[in-house]
Amino acid sequence: MNRIGCAVLAAVFGSIVAVVGVVLATSATVSASRPTSAGESGGIPSGSLPTDGYPWHTNIVATTFWVGEIFDPNAADGSQVYSTYDSNWASNYGGCDGVLVTGVCSTEVRTASNGYFPSQMTPRQNPFYLDLPYDDVNNPAAFAQRGSVIPWAQQAGFKDHLSDPSVSLMKNRWVELRRGTQTCFGQIEDAGPGQYDDAAYVFGSADARPQNTRYGGAGMDVSPALNGCLGFADLNGDTDTVSWRFVDDTSVTPGPWTTLVTTTGLQ
Repeated sequence: MNRIGCAVLAAVFGSIVAVVGVVLATSATVSASRPTSAGESGGIPSGSLPTDGYPWHTNIVATTFWVGEIFDPNAADGSQVYSTYDSNWASNYGGCDGVLVTGVCSTEVRTASNGYFPSQMTPRQNPFYLDLPYDDVNNPAAFAQRGSVIPWAQQAGFKDHLSDPSVSLMKNRWVELRRGTQTCFGQIEDAGPGQYDDAAYVFGSADARPQNTRYGGAGMDVSPALNGCLGFADLNGDTDTVSWRFVDDTSVTPGPWTTLVTTTGLQ
């Protein structure tokens, strides 16, 4: 995320730094006991991916993030209490998208038994969310070029808002993700990781690698629901990989990701 006022947020949550180590240790313990999926490998031969529609981005490192997470209160992009598109993300979502451990929002294992939804809260928005490193509202470079790089920018419903910073062309957009034999869908609700105007990777057709070098060179963050749906080996790591592409609403296959669809604009 990339939001004005992060310094204030950092001060507010500075007192919990000592607790973060406990949360990380807890997550590591849960991750170590997590059963692996049949679709364990993230590598997908290019010939097994559909050739219709938007281009694929293959074998991209995907880390996991969740609404309410604070992994570094001193970093400008270290909190998921808000997103680049929603300054009240945690409140609007319905709270911590996970479990509270000594007052800190931690992630949890998600399973198909309840559609990969959180076990201890009821979300008000789609729990199948993700981010990509292109903030088309708050990043000046990305905003300036969004009309020429975003594939759907000239479509009805978008082209009349290209110069309007109160409208995002990215928020709520659907993405198809594949890992091994698993296919899941999610909506864009934040920007990152590490970069915010990486047009060549996000929209290019040459399968470019992300500019970001942090977090194992990750090219996206995915929610706990997507982590579980895709059968990630790590509950909160930077070694799992996916292949992904944009999809239009009409191409989204029905599944648990369509149980609760997010439609709200910038907040």
